[in-house]
Amino acid sequence: MSLSIGIVGLPNVGKSTLFNALTKKKADASNYPFCTIDPNVGVVNVPDERLEKIAAISKPKKIVPTVVEFTDIAGLVKGAHKGEGLGNQFLAHIRECDAICEVVREFRDDNIVHVSGKIDPESDRETINMELIFADLAVVEKRLAKAEKEAKSGDKDAIKLRDLLVKLKAGLEAGKALRELELDEEERKTVKGLGLLTIKPIIYVLNINDASAINPPSTPLNKGGIFDWDGNVLTLNARLEEEIAGLPEAEQKEYIKELGLDQSGLDKLIKASYNLLGLITFFTTGPDETRAWTVKNGAKAPRAAGVIHTDFEKGFIRAEVIGWQKFIEAGGEAVAREKGLIRIEGKDYAMQDGDICNFLFNR
Repeated sequence: MSLSIGIVGLPNVGKSTLFNALTKKKADASNYPFCTIDPNVGVVNVPDERLEKIAAISKPKKIVPTVVEFTDIAGLVKGAHKGEGLGNQFLAHIRECDAICEVVREFRDDNIVHVSGKIDPESDRETINMELIFADLAVVEKRLAKAEKEAKSGDKDAIKLRDLLVKLKAGLEAGKALRELELDEEERKTVKGLGLLTIKPIIYVLNINDASAINPPSTPLNKGGIFDWDGNVLTLNARLEEEIAGLPEAEQKEYIKELGLDQSGLDKLIKASYNLLGLITFFTTGPDETRAWTVKNGAKAPRAAGVIHTDFEKGFIRAEVIGWQKFIEAGGEAVAREKGLIRIEGKDYAMQDGDICNFLFNR
């Protein structure tokens, strides 16, 4: 499942530093032999302690984590929606992503010039978000002009689309991102098909340094916190995270512990981004391989089977399922079977995060 997070931000906010730190934690390319990665795309392992615990029981020859894809998008400047700077290219790349990670500068450094001449996180966020809103407004207005003509025929679907576009236009003109509007499931599905930018889920990374830290590094700020923004805010020091990511894995853990943290800010960002996409993880395990797989939250068992191989979904019969914790407690599959802990689930089973599965299918 190829889902990507676009990293955006004004120039000199630490966006590329963050991306460089992420790519130092990139996935093993040998596990993805058919995947050609562009220079500005990084496929990163999603940290998951459950995978290691499952593998400790199964003792497989190979361990394969699940991944998330990050795309480093060219820096944005004011007027991007009019084509300023790399505006059109910037916006096109965001359209291709499934979610947005917006880097906002809070750190002070006299050697790194801020494009606005001052450090103002709220203003920086507003600049980028208004550019995306203006870009969406142009798309909505163009589509609305067409929809109004189509609605004159009396077609119910055309009228419904016109009314939705009127609603979107009003929200955008009020300076709201579309993700802030109250939309029902059908409306959201329609909006997604329009290729709009501000409907995409978003996470903000407030890039700090020791001198400017307003919160401990890697502390998530929810709505109602210091920044009441339309998405979770994660504070981290991108330069420090790049330094940590460049160390051998054993030294990384030691350094993180010395900083008084349970995990790096980068790992928290990767996990938060993965969750932002509405994904869950299920596992397969055995003597050859213990592997984490990605599926959309709410997916049924046949769809999950299809993530492993399309033939599994087409010929799906049933799934043998056990929660990862019960698997660990039992000490492995054999004992779990003896105790009756492995359930048989059919086509209507909704996958749960942490399920360990064995799929049976017709060949």
